[in-house]
Amino acid sequence: ENRELKARLEKGDAKGGLIGRSRQMKEVFSLIRRVATTRTNVLILGASGTGKELVARAVHEESPRAQRPFLVINCAAIPENLLESELFGHAKGAFTGAMTDRDGLLQAADGGTLLLDEIGDMDLAAQAKVLRALQSGEICRVGAESLRVVDVRILAATNKDLRKEVAEGRFREDLFYRLNVFPLNTLKLSDRKGDIPTIVANMLFN
Repeated sequence: ENRELKARLEKGDAKGGLIGRSRQMKEVFSLIRRVATTRTNVLILGASGTGKELVARAVHEESPRAQRPFLVINCAAIPENLLESELFGHAKGAFTGAMTDRDGLLQAADGGTLLLDEIGDMDLAAQAKVLRALQSGEICRVGAESLRVVDVRILAATNKDLRKEVAEGRFREDLFYRLNVFPLNTLKLSDRKGDIPTIVANMLFN
């Protein structure tokens, strides 16, 4: 049984760190392949621990941008007053401690992909700036005036119900519709129990 499971893994039951050969996971793999070659925005939805970042990485690795950077920012883990600087960079003197000009992640990911993880926790001010970047392809460092053109594919992920967040005024409706062009749902292991042997085999042989 171990040899059989190892052979299954070698046949490609894993993609971008995602593992599974169940009908449900094959559907997820099919959606990833379908959207990866486009420039479409993808909103990855699912509970914590269901592999949202792995789905984003698989989309990147299947895309024409695969040889360019894949960067991730956890919007819930960075204080509101620092999030804009992390995303857009800052100019020297923009705030206390800004001793030099600094590029943000949108600049660093130029040509590649940036995952906005837990975007449901992003504050409204940063949401407005992200929306403008999505619309125009231009960014401006905090404390600067000049605009920079960037070519970045934005993927977003959240475990929140963004429609509810919009209704309650915590998430911009225009940004939600801009991101929700192609929603992709991740699966709990309880929804794909048939993948457990394959996952165990991967843990044993890797």
